[in-house]
Amino acid sequence: MMDVPAKTSYSAEAYLRLEQEAEFRSEFHDGDIIPMPGGSPNHNRIAGNLYATLLSKVQDEALDIFINDLRLWIPNYRLFTYPDVMIVGEPLEFFENRRDTVTNPVMVAEVLSDSTEKYDRGDKFKMYRSVPSLQEYLLLSQTQMQVEHYVKNKQGQWLLSDYEGEEAQLELSTASFSVTLKELYARVSFDLSKDNSSEG
Repeated sequence: MMDVPAKTSYSAEAYLRLEQEAEFRSEFHDGDIIPMPGGSPNHNRIAGNLYATLLSKVQDEALDIFINDLRLWIPNYRLFTYPDVMIVGEPLEFFENRRDTVTNPVMVAEVLSDSTEKYDRGDKFKMYRSVPSLQEYLLLSQTQMQVEHYVKNKQGQWLLSDYEGEEAQLELSTASFSVTLKELYARVSFDLSKDNSSEG
């Protein structure tokens, strides 16, 4: 019988060392290192539009806006991940004083794709919900103008609002921010969404 190689389990410290030198980003989930797929034009446009409008409209508030390359640590699940867009309250709280990894987002947004939609809706949302500071979660379709907006109420329940069509107006509860889906989906070509199966 052929020997099966033993599965490698990494420490958080080893992952962080590898990530500093890696050409492509990876998630870390309780000892496993999981490569993150690349992004499509639509994915980048939607995340970029959200980031840009947040930067322009969220001012004079104790909040920071980040996109793509700032890492989030979720201790309950030993997960390091890179949300598409985050709003983080001030002061920023860092994992072990690392300036590249935060722990206190108030809003996280993910752009859905064929390869990540099930994860973003299911296990990943479950892990995000364990972050005490998190109050809002956005899921943005890249096949149509549609945004799912989850908000945590005072009882700790997550309530869903669904927005569709270019005149729909998305408003956040963690920031003085509203945007139409027409703005959010500017320059997005839905014909390109057919080729999104390999990105995250």
